[in-house]
Amino acid sequence: MIQVAIIMGSSSDFPVMKAAKEILDELGIDSDVEVVSAHRTPEKMMTFAKNAASKGYRVIIAGAGGAAHLPGMVASLTTLPVIGVPIKSSNSIDGWDSILSILQMPNGIPVATVALNASKNAGILAARILSISDSKIKLNLENYAEKMKDDVEKSGKNLY
Repeated sequence: MIQVAIIMGSSSDFPVMKAAKEILDELGIDSDVEVVSAHRTPEKMMTFAKNAASKGYRVIIAGAGGAAHLPGMVASLTTLPVIGVPIKSSNSIDGWDSILSILQMPNGIPVATVALNASKNAGILAARILSISDSKIKLNLENYAEKMKDDVEKSGKNLY
């Protein structure tokens, strides 16, 4: 079953958002990737958000640059957890417009927000959310953390 939806406002966001897909694949979690623009396809965005839970999604990762309304608008239309990925896009103000648009949501419409262009962290956070009720995902996350620890220790030995 596909548990995570990865959406973005434009196909030009995919180079940033593909890291979410890659880490979810590595952790054994199926995901869908789709372009859903809050501004250019608002009806598609509304339909997607309203039907996401009934399609079996349990978490939505939404990346957006510039005004970055996609994560917040989707969160306003579903009770599923939404993780926002601010993207430094070509029309961005050094990424701050995206960060603040996603981060500064009004009370009642939460969006978990990761760092600028940090879709890998969004994927890991989605996995952590899913691991609450899935022991296989929990084990995969534990193995991933152990591998990171080993990689850090090996890198320290290669300094000189």
